[in-house]
Amino acid sequence: MKLLILAGEESGVHYARRIVDAVREMDPSLEVRGYSDYGFRTADLAVFGIWAVLRRIFYFLRVKRTMERAIDEWKPDVVCTVDYPGMNLKLAAYAKSKGVRAVHVVCPQVWAWHQGRIPKIERSLDRLCCFFPFEPSIFRGGFAAFVGHPLVQEFAGTARRDGNRPQKLVAILPGSRLGEIEKHLPTLLDAVAPLEGIEVVIPAANDRARAAIDRIVASRGSRVVVQSSGARELLLRADVAAVASGTATLEAALAGCPTVLVYKVSPLLAAFLRRAIKGVKHVGLANIIAEKSGAECPMPELLQEDFTAEATRSWLEKWLRDPAERRKASDALAKAVSLLSADGDAYAKIAAEIAVSAMPAA
Repeated sequence: MKLLILAGEESGVHYARRIVDAVREMDPSLEVRGYSDYGFRTADLAVFGIWAVLRRIFYFLRVKRTMERAIDEWKPDVVCTVDYPGMNLKLAAYAKSKGVRAVHVVCPQVWAWHQGRIPKIERSLDRLCCFFPFEPSIFRGGFAAFVGHPLVQEFAGTARRDGNRPQKLVAILPGSRLGEIEKHLPTLLDAVAPLEGIEVVIPAANDRARAAIDRIVASRGSRVVVQSSGARELLLRADVAAVASGTATLEAALAGCPTVLVYKVSPLLAAFLRRAIKGVKHVGLANIIAEKSGAECPMPELLQEDFTAEATRSWLEKWLRDPAERRKASDALAKAVSLLSADGDAYAKIAAEIAVSAMPAA
């Protein structure tokens, strides 16, 4: 089988690697290509905000043309796109128009906004693999499948590593994109600066993120530890965390780490999103899961003007000061993420969808 698997962000790359491993178990002769085989780096693809995309519009047009040419010339049996819907759904639709089966992993957030995209998504893909149990019912019957969330099984068997530390451990995850780091990290550093008796650790998602974090930390003279990767292990050890909205907030929930979610975008984008988002009241994945299931939302959200150093510090201090409050927050997170479990291995289910799609039509 020839598989073109396309993931444009760090979290998608994480999933893609494991999907490839699962497909290879079914087909040891598997041939795989992705964005990197055509010279495109994840750090360059994962830009943040409308203006950042517009400033690099010719780069993204080149990505699109190059990958369309790859589909034409390499002729994969299946194109599997992982999240990153702005680019990936266009490429999936192109593949399908050329007779190549298209499988997408991670449902676009049509339950939050722009449900008018649903028919277009259905036309663009042959199959959609969903991580949230409420997503398949949004689409026509037989089009989408709930495979379970892979992170649930990856965290299975792990336990929080609360030890007798002389200092409380605070994790700061400002995001993996450069724009996110620049918008979030200064405020997060201000939030933890007055706290005493703590150790602050920031995991960097990649080398470019590490350089940006190091630069901001040095410019402010902050006393924090910056490490390369290791976010998951850190969240399992941390007493509390402040995390930018995204997959990392779900990892924090699965780790049972009391977490305040933060996020800030440009005022123009914020105004657009406030008008566009109708289907949910929250942005955090653990909170959305809880909201859709009628459970208590377990993760405080500080967005836009509400995201201040003082507000962030208030939540961190509350949990750091009171063990009972920390346990209560951790229990609420566990209750929310329990709703993501499904029978079987999520990666194996995705691999099966790909394998079936690769079979010649009867």
